[in-house]
Amino acid sequence: MAKDEINAFLGAGTNYQGRLTFQGAVRIDGNFHGEVESEGTLVIGKDARVEGQIKVGQLVLSGKLVGEIEAASKVVLHKTADLQGNLKTPMLMVEEGAVLEGRVNMGKGSASERNDDSE
Repeated sequence: MAKDEINAFLGAGTNYQGRLTFQGAVRIDGNFHGEVESEGTLVIGKDARVEGQIKVGQLVLSGKLVGEIEAASKVVLHKTADLQGNLKTPMLMVEEGAVLEGRVNMGKGSASERNDDSE
């Protein structure tokens, strides 16, 4: 993603706590704790640390993310990504070296519907 496509930028060394809503694309390179909600793209840089509930259209992760994550279209985990938490997305791309600890749901139905035939 080119720099000129980013609508807002939270730079390295910055700390933010609260709720973030946006359109388009936002890049975080600092520390963020709270809620993010958007139909757009959230880019988390390799030195960033984000904690909270994330609900976006697309997530591109290179840094550390802890929380509940839901992406409507796609999640990309680059090799420096460290994701800890539950992830729901229809498409997941993981580069070699990325860390993912938690539960991943890529189905269209609920988890209980899919587990009915496992008895």
